[in-house]
Amino acid sequence: MPSTDTRSFDTPAGTIEAVVDGEVTRAFGIPYAQAERFAPPTPQPPSTEPFRADTPAPVPPQPSALIVDQLLPSMDHLRVDEHCQRLTITVPTDVRPDERLPVMVWVHGGSYVLGGGDLPIHDAHDLVTEQRVVVVTVTYRLGVLGFLGDGETVPANLGLLDLVEAFRWVQRNIAAFGGDPGSVTAFGQSAGADAIAHLMISEGARGLFRHAIVQSAPLGLSRGRARMNRAMVRAVGAVAVDTPLDEVLERQARATTTGGRYGLAGGMPFGTQYGFAPLPAERDTDRAWRSVAPDVDVLIGSGSDEAGMYVPLVPGLRTVARWRPLRSLLRWLLVRPLSKVVYGRDARRFAARHREAGGRATVYRLLRHPSVAPVGAVHMSDLPLLLGGRSAWVGSRFVPERDWPVVERRGRALRAIWAEFARTGRVTAADDETLVFDRG
Repeated sequence: MPSTDTRSFDTPAGTIEAVVDGEVTRAFGIPYAQAERFAPPTPQPPSTEPFRADTPAPVPPQPSALIVDQLLPSMDHLRVDEHCQRLTITVPTDVRPDERLPVMVWVHGGSYVLGGGDLPIHDAHDLVTEQRVVVVTVTYRLGVLGFLGDGETVPANLGLLDLVEAFRWVQRNIAAFGGDPGSVTAFGQSAGADAIAHLMISEGARGLFRHAIVQSAPLGLSRGRARMNRAMVRAVGAVAVDTPLDEVLERQARATTTGGRYGLAGGMPFGTQYGFAPLPAERDTDRAWRSVAPDVDVLIGSGSDEAGMYVPLVPGLRTVARWRPLRSLLRWLLVRPLSKVVYGRDARRFAARHREAGGRATVYRLLRHPSVAPVGAVHMSDLPLLLGGRSAWVGSRFVPERDWPVVERRGRALRAIWAEFARTGRVTAADDETLVFDRG
């Protein structure tokens, strides 16, 4: 770890010994719930002994992914554990016990099958030090262990239930870290943003957060999934509580292949399932989102060219994209229409419904990739501007080293906007080269 200095926080969950790292103090890998395989989570009992929070949360079991391997630094060193219900808290080192700072709870993306809250790309150092907020990053169950079930032998939405427990833990304990439980913002990207949108209408989650930042949520893929989910459940077959993890992931791969036969939705085969706890039936979702609208301020949006991230990963498209005259054609005929269908169109519909129901919603559009080159804002373009910092991103395909000064400048501005929204539920910043807003 970067430091051997510690600071103790006395919380309802017990005494937590955090790691002091210069301007920030981090409490790593705090258990917020516990659950056996295929069982709903239960709250983690208070610890009778001090908990030394110096070890990052493990990542849940997950397949290797070509897209991650090609775009981001290797994550082979990460610890894997299906009992992964843990969170990490980052606070300013000089936070006072009587302070009530805005709290921002990060839900990571990864198509509901990849990622973890404590990956280096989710480090909150800059957001915390620049904006004086408390940031909580959450790890939750994924894939067949978290987001696929028949509702009888295997509950559906276990990963979503994990997230509900994480936000409950925050409500009970965050004041001990200088955070304000009455000013909690849920923010997340991609599947994490989709999860936040669904937490808004999850049973037991009402009142757990006041603001929601929904970044590049694939809301266009969230409907009409029941038939695909049933076929995936059949493809997985019976998995016992003691089935080896390698076999579990093999069965998950079968389900992924099966889901791929169901059109666009098969691009993200795992996800939330309507009609199973804690979600309402699909026919009731519109009414549920309208009901909660006055209680949650929303900042929602996406990039101009989200689908462009996948172009280099498809051999035929990669070849086409090398030719400048065809690159523009590819962008206008494929990338932008697909980006609109999966990400952009439903974000605007979400905001319009929210406003009609008495809520406050701001829509943003990210215009540029975080680099010097004039590249469109592809999926994940917002992440280097928000979290991770130089050490996590420089050298990846997202951020060449020469581009870091531009990323740093744009990132500081974006982090200020996100933190303002966390404090006030509003965005007052003017449109610029990176972001434009529709405030309704």
